[in-house]
Amino acid sequence: QVQLVESGGGLVQAGGSLRLSCVASGSIFRINTMGWYRQAPGKQRDVVATITDGGITNYADSVKGRFTISRDNAKNTVYLQMNSLKPEDTALYYCNAKRPVGSTFVGYWGQGTQVTVSS
Repeated sequence: QVQLVESGGGLVQAGGSLRLSCVASGSIFRINTMGWYRQAPGKQRDVVATITDGGITNYADSVKGRFTISRDNAKNTVYLQMNSLKPEDTALYYCNAKRPVGSTFVGYWGQGTQVTVSS
């Protein structure tokens, strides 16, 4: 099992910045991709950004140029630096980690951290 604990959410005005952190513990060996997802009320959970253990990153089009995902493997931590925040970024942000099990991957989720951007 992998446990993920997010922190860093909060209330910020439009144009502001927040930095989310997610610390992994438990069976963290062989964790491959880590990432951030978000879910606004009444909407599905969507990917925001992902990063592999080799440092390859991917971003949703809506956050490119504003958000930066990074990873500290020594601290088992993934970060999401969010700049130029917009009201439409308001959502519950979840950390995700995947590790291979046999021929497939198993995914783990944190409990989520709320980000609210006021206009």
